[in-house]
Amino acid sequence: MRLKKVFSWLGPGLLYAAAAIGVSHLVQSTRAGASFGYELLWAIVIANFLKYPFFKNGPLYTLYSNESLLAGYRRIGSWAIYLFFMITLGTIFTVQAAITIVTAGLANQFFGLALNPVLMSFILLLVCSVILIIGNYKLLDNIIKIIIIVLSLTTLIAVIMSLNSTSLRPTVVRDSFSFLNNDHIFFLVALIGWMPGPLDLPIWQSLWTLEKQQQLNKPKLKNSLLDFNIGYIGTALLAICFLTLGAQVMYPTGIEFSGKANEFSSQLIQLYTDTIGSWSYPIILICSFSTMFSTCLTCMDAFPRILREGVIVLDPKLSLKQRKLYLVFLGVVFFGTMLILLNFLTDMKGLVDFATTLSFLVAPVFAYLNLRVMSLPNVRHLYRPTLFMQILSYSGLVFLIGFALYFCYLKI
Repeated sequence: MRLKKVFSWLGPGLLYAAAAIGVSHLVQSTRAGASFGYELLWAIVIANFLKYPFFKNGPLYTLYSNESLLAGYRRIGSWAIYLFFMITLGTIFTVQAAITIVTAGLANQFFGLALNPVLMSFILLLVCSVILIIGNYKLLDNIIKIIIIVLSLTTLIAVIMSLNSTSLRPTVVRDSFSFLNNDHIFFLVALIGWMPGPLDLPIWQSLWTLEKQQQLNKPKLKNSLLDFNIGYIGTALLAICFLTLGAQVMYPTGIEFSGKANEFSSQLIQLYTDTIGSWSYPIILICSFSTMFSTCLTCMDAFPRILREGVIVLDPKLSLKQRKLYLVFLGVVFFGTMLILLNFLTDMKGLVDFATTLSFLVAPVFAYLNLRVMSLPNVRHLYRPTLFMQILSYSGLVFLIGFALYFCYLKI
């Protein structure tokens, strides 16, 4: 009975985990381990540590103020909302396309098909849209809880098997990571860009937190914060797990990933099963597909939500048309994503790196706004960040700005 009660107030934190665990983990963390072994473990740890306050402020602001993070942006000034729209509309289609094309490759593997990745992407987007139209938040909440449990268990099993495997022996000498190598720096930026997720993700979580409040009639603050910490810390640990899998299984082989979705997915699954054992195939496949499908589904829900909320914040009278706005923006995300996939997809890895790098470059903007809302007059002094959290926040902001400027300098 107690376990059932705990599951009832878990939700936004797990939805956050489902959105975050995807390209950043399955693709980028695994690639980091495959290319550099454990050399970039520090980057994953630092990124998760320094971004913690910015992600926490999303649900925290909502719990303290009973309004969304976007409403907080509006209190900062209309410019913040318009800037949000500019950045969001400039990134969502590329982000959703990158997520969907990776999921499509794994879906072909999972169902034993050989469909064109763009066609499979269309099917996946359609399935996600139907689930969201029929079930709304409650169905999404329940589905994600199951997926996250399956994902966590299968990933841990895979990591344990890879660590215990006696067949893993270094066979190829690889170049070490170097800050003097521009390609290495560009990959590092792509890795950190979505580690643990893009920095507009706290906006999503604030909206899911509002939905959960309505569902549970204002849950206890400590339960909501525990829900967030379970999702955040669990996500960070899973990132390390995927890096470990890449380092243990792929790093010794010297094999490079294909840039095509179907070939990438086949390589990913095959390398694991060849090294760990063919009997592990279903475990690895379920782990990989559940990872990406959960991300695809939650992002398809989140993007229409934040666009709808942004419009309502600018014009509160539109709150009477919430359902219609959600469906309209769901359609916009669907067709915008397909437009990217049909016209601009030449290389899956390139698309993923572009999307993650773009998220990294706009991260300082969201970091500043997420920090600023916690000092608004409607947040009581009692609830404002501690001195340690303020120091951590400003350290993270300096890190994001400095690294973004350094990246731009290298590109120029």
